[in-house]
Amino acid sequence: MNLGYVCTNFNGSAVTQNAVRTLREIEGHDIYIVIVDNASSADEVRAIKVCEDEKTTVLCLEENLGYFAGLNAGIRFLRQKRPDLKWMVVGNNDLEFPSDFCDKLEAITPELQKYPVISPDIVTMDGHHQNPHVISHISKIREIFYDLYYSNYHIGLLVHALAKQFRSISDRSDELQWETAREIYQGHGSVYILSPLFFELFDELWAPTFLMSEEFFLSKQLSDKGFSVYYDPRVSLRHLWHGTLGSMPSRRRWEFARSAHRVYRRYVKVF
Repeated sequence: MNLGYVCTNFNGSAVTQNAVRTLREIEGHDIYIVIVDNASSADEVRAIKVCEDEKTTVLCLEENLGYFAGLNAGIRFLRQKRPDLKWMVVGNNDLEFPSDFCDKLEAITPELQKYPVISPDIVTMDGHHQNPHVISHISKIREIFYDLYYSNYHIGLLVHALAKQFRSISDRSDELQWETAREIYQGHGSVYILSPLFFELFDELWAPTFLMSEEFFLSKQLSDKGFSVYYDPRVSLRHLWHGTLGSMPSRRRWEFARSAHRVYRRYVKVF
């Protein structure tokens, strides 16, 4: 199987190197990697440049484009360099790929040809399954709490604390159905598999925000063409949860999410 992998890197070179290592350990397949460095520090750039070889390219951007826009830079580069590639994995740098990842994807490729985007089973270090992220819809009550959360940073902290305290109420149950393959509303934004059909329909990912809410924007991009994300647990990988955002100050992360939520509200109304 010929497979592409595009990820973004921002001052997380050690994590990215680990993802590249797990891909290189996969035998019997040609995997081409593009690491999009979103204006990391000079030391981090030097560290990530070590990954470069005949199948791995590091694109060093002069400014941080954000998540999906950064991925698009890598997608464009890889499609120009390897127009023969039909399947592409795009997402975070804090991933670990099992040795049978390509074998499993290749085995079910005929079944997945009719879907532009595949969401795999994403398992965190503590064994939590992050997909299916949203199976059908988000309730109006939850949407109201989103608005409350993003109304003010300190209110957001309170809402977050209450959600952690009352997880039985606040947690979504969709992910408990991780063993069932199906069409879903949103797949977890840490990683997607783009099929040949995606590139027949689109040149790149819709990226209206710098960071956050990518799950919705991809879902809308597909639904506008009459398609859905397809979740398939037969393809699985590991997510080193918060490996990418763990060093980012919480207020800064909240501000990114609030900006994305404001764009989200242009398309999704509570009432």
